[in-house]
This record gives sequence, structure tokens and C-alpha cells, in this order.
Amino acid sequence: MIPRILLAVTAIFAALPNLNSAEPVSTTKPAATQKVTVGGGCFWCVEAVLQRVNGVKKVVSGYSGGHVPNPTYEQVCTKLTGHAEVAQVEFDPAVVKLDALLDVFFAAHDPTTPNQQGADKGPQYRSVIYYANDEQKKAADAAKERAKKEWGATIVTEISPLKEFYAAEAYHQNYFNLNKNRNPYCSAVIAPKLHKLIEKGIIKE
Repeated sequence: MIPRILLAVTAIFAALPNLNSAEPVSTTKPAATQKVTVGGGCFWCVEAVLQRVNGVKKVVSGYSGGHVPNPTYEQVCTKLTGHAEVAQVEFDPAVVKLDALLDVFFAAHDPTTPNQQGADKGPQYRSVIYYANDEQKKAADAAKERAKKEWGATIVTEISPLKEFYAAEAYHQNYFNLNKNRNPYCSAVIAPKLHKLIEKGIIKE
């Protein structure tokens, strides 16, 4: 009986890992991504710019800031729903800080003109940052102050809490990358903007 017990105990210990030689277990959790929602004209442009920022994981074009649930693009274009065309940006704060991301946002559009970006006119094209928490609000306020110094003018960018985000229709997603050789708007408006920002080292190719 005793030999059997000894054999069983020996087998149990043999199955256990060697604690002296085992690799240390990391207690560090992977950095969680964050999301911020911004609008600065046509969401095709905003999406294309922010997709080219290191640390950005995903950009979804959509609508925020209105009073009509689940709006369609056609409804938003009537200027009656209250929504802005926006891009919801998922990013890794270990790679790109929100401050830097917002600086790119302000460099990529005109935040001094209300409800207009170039030929695109209407409240849906307003400059806006929808924040998810107090930390994002502080970052947005600080970025707006930096933009004021950079532009030397009053910044009209709205800074408001995010209440809802509705993803736009599928054909709006990843628009420039899929349509840059098919839609004249891409070649006439978006491509030159990207080229300018790439030349300045603000975004990657």
C-alpha cells in the first residue's frame, strides 16, 4: 500500500511545472484601445486622414449630434436631422496620444469657418469633437486652444459629450481607399489634402 501511495505522490509532483525554471508570468495587461468621435467636413476626408495616423486601429464613418434615431445619409443631407458627419476613431494610446490625434484633426480641416469645409456647406459639415469622458473633454479643450494659436483666429469647433453614434451606410466606409480612382471628389479634394499632410509629416502614406 505504501509503495503505491509513494508512486502516486511522485507522479503528482512530476506533473507540476518546475517553479525554479519557469518563465516569470507577466501581470501587465495589453493597453486597451480608446475611441473618440470627430467631425470636420465630409466624413470621407476625415476618415482618410485619420486612417493614416500611426496607432489608429479603425475608423468608422457615421452620424452624431442629431435628434433623429438611425438617420440615413439622405436624411442627414436635408440638414434637418441635426447630425454632423463624423468619424469614430479607435486608437491605441500606447502608440498615439489623444492630444496628438486631435492635433492631426485640427490640421486636416478649417476649424475657423462654421458649417462649411470648402464647397461642402451645411450644419452636417460642422467642426466638432464628441468626447466620451472627462479626460477626453480636457484633451479636446486643450487641443482647441493650441489650434487657436496655430490658426491665429477664433476656433468654432463644437466640443460636446457623445450621446449617440450611428455608423453610416456600408458604401461610405473606407471610402477613399476603395474609390480614389473612381470618384472625382476623391482626386480633386481628398487626395491633395492627404498629399499636403504627408509632405508636412503629419500623417503617413
